[in-house]
Amino acid sequence: MEKRFVFVVFSLAIGVVQSVNAEVPAIFVLGDSTSDVGTNNYLPQSTIKANFPHHGVDFPFAIPTGRFSNGFNTADYLAKLFGFKKSPPPFFSQNVKFSIKIRKFRGINFSSAGSGLLGSTGQTTPLQKNVVTMGEQLLQFSTVHNDLLAFKGPLETEKFLSKSLFFISIGSNDIMNNYYSSNPIPKEYFIPKLGLNLISLGARKFGIVSVPALGCCPSQRIYQANGECLEELNNQARAFFSTMKLLLGNLRLEYKDIKYSLGNTVDMTLNVIDNALAFNFKYVKTACCGSGTLNAQGSCTPISDLCSNRNEYLFWDSFHPTQTASKLAAFTLYGGEPRFVSPINFSQLPDA
Repeated sequence: MEKRFVFVVFSLAIGVVQSVNAEVPAIFVLGDSTSDVGTNNYLPQSTIKANFPHHGVDFPFAIPTGRFSNGFNTADYLAKLFGFKKSPPPFFSQNVKFSIKIRKFRGINFSSAGSGLLGSTGQTTPLQKNVVTMGEQLLQFSTVHNDLLAFKGPLETEKFLSKSLFFISIGSNDIMNNYYSSNPIPKEYFIPKLGLNLISLGARKFGIVSVPALGCCPSQRIYQANGECLEELNNQARAFFSTMKLLLGNLRLEYKDIKYSLGNTVDMTLNVIDNALAFNFKYVKTACCGSGTLNAQGSCTPISDLCSNRNEYLFWDSFHPTQTASKLAAFTLYGGEPRFVSPINFSQLPDA
């Protein structure tokens, strides 16, 4: 993908935001730290948080919101492209019933940093609430569904949800944890009937962000010769994408009225790394915020080393993309070619 493609996508996105917005009553986001906008701030025992500097250094008023980013994340930019100001707020921050009652309800972000498809992913002990698991995120959506039914009735709720968009970004933590586990499990167990659970509650339009090239995160490069990518992890991410693509295809055959868009973020990531200068990135191996080798041996904290030229970095910390990289990812998911997003791109979901 050439650099000019980014600007084509950007101009197309700006041109259609207003018309698309009228057709998307709400956005719901489920996932992990790639789309979390502050859920874990509400978990007192959680050790997986980003509500402190240097996180948020480029967010409006330099507020560390809980996003694992120097600013906005991909969920925010996708929402912006559909006419929203940013991602919907975290589930715990909202009085959902009141928002629905006064007709200002535009969706919820359920994503929780550290979570995965497996219920055990991200949880340290049964007694410590470290993350909101995917199963719990689905239960939270179920309560929202019930609130909608109570205020809108079944027919209006069905119409509302059938036009809403559901973004899902999950799986990285499962793969990473399983790779380093002394007792790994088959990858087939990573993907439960997530889609079926949402479909049963009225969801019909899905934008799914698959697992990126995990082996190219700075946290994995520090263990490789010359800071190269850990290919085994990338291969597992590719396998995850292939499995997800097959399952979604089968689901589409069974449920004719669902529409989905699947982002191939492995190829998206590698394309940027291989053509870094074309995308104005000078640093694709090193984290902007951290410490030690590749600035990736320590997490991002108020005393970490912080780069000043953040727009030139692909990675914010040892795992997560910068605001600039997140924006690029959102534009590609929104208007990208079939190589990166298929069978349709995210911009086509409202009219599908």
